[in-house]
Amino acid sequence: MAEDRTLPGAAAAHALDGLITVPPHAITSRVIARTAAGNVTLFGMDAGEGLSEHTAPFDALVVVLDGRLSLTIGGTAVEAGPRDFVRMPALVPHALAALTPVRLLLVMLREAAEKK
Repeated sequence: MAEDRTLPGAAAAHALDGLITVPPHAITSRVIARTAAGNVTLFGMDAGEGLSEHTAPFDALVVVLDGRLSLTIGGTAVEAGPRDFVRMPALVPHALAALTPVRLLLVMLREAAEKK
């Protein structure tokens, strides 16, 4: 398989804070790993920015690197800070909002959820 040159190089240490910056009044993202099993995406978002409520067909993990983040998952409010992680189950509505400038990793686990 050919290496994806948009991703950080393999077999090397990478400082996460050097891979993405928090843009003023905006959200930015960068995929740092991509396979058939899922993606790992680094996000930077300024305070007050966020993603509106949506659902995804896969479980996901949010890992906060720095800053504070408010999430709503299936109607439950969760606040997370540095080194916290939050699991978002597949098919459950969720939204998030940056309380401060925040950088986070989103790990998408691409195993389709069983419909109940």
